[in-house]
Amino acid sequence: TEDGLSIFVASAREGTLGANDIWAADRASIDSPWGEVRNLGEPINTMWADFCPTPVMGRWLFFVSERPGDGTGPAPCGGGDMYLSRQSPAGGWSEPEMLSCAPHGPNTVGGERSPSLVETWHGTYLFYSTNGDGPNQDIYVSTLGPKGFGRGKKIAALSTPDFEDIMPNVRVREDGALEMVFSSNRTTWGGKQPAFGGQDVYISYSWWPTKGWSAPQNLGKAVNTAGVEQRATLSHDGKRLYFGRDGDIFMSTRKGRH
Repeated sequence: TEDGLSIFVASAREGTLGANDIWAADRASIDSPWGEVRNLGEPINTMWADFCPTPVMGRWLFFVSERPGDGTGPAPCGGGDMYLSRQSPAGGWSEPEMLSCAPHGPNTVGGERSPSLVETWHGTYLFYSTNGDGPNQDIYVSTLGPKGFGRGKKIAALSTPDFEDIMPNVRVREDGALEMVFSSNRTTWGGKQPAFGGQDVYISYSWWPTKGWSAPQNLGKAVNTAGVEQRATLSHDGKRLYFGRDGDIFMSTRKGRH
């Protein structure tokens, strides 16, 4: 969360309602240990896979779910759709509302992953990855309009034709620039060195949400290993990077300003 005092994770640990559930844990301060994780329960979690939670200021939660539209069939748009729910002051969650399907909205016949909301002077944008337009996951952005989030557009500078570019997370820096972390299994970084293996975490910057993104840079051996690093998330102040590695959660602290 923006204040750094709560963390939302996806897990199939004991007590899960279905294939995968969303859980949360709290702490008293940034330097305090995390408390016990708790299952968010229904209506967030179902007997189907629910994952990629992204908390948003104002007690909102974006997430991805494979729940069927009619209770029996496949996911309404495809293989995992993006939903939005709000927590009441009493702690309960509203019935999740699915974002619209393409061509009117960002959900596609493919599987969407890792919705990341950003509010800027240019407008409100939702970043995510999907394989709705091809065999591999690519990075997309959707713009909030009068009727909700519109159809997503691929960010070519961050996407590759032959590799999986997945699970973006974006924050607005103090100077107004956008900073994105995402995972990719592309074989080189910077065009000079081999990637570390599996999925690695990359970083890119831009002054404009839909274009101008810098060439992604691999975060290097301090973060990446021969394993799978994914679902990277920057803290609101950009000082901490949270990410998954082969099923566990890690944190890396940033040295320097950016």
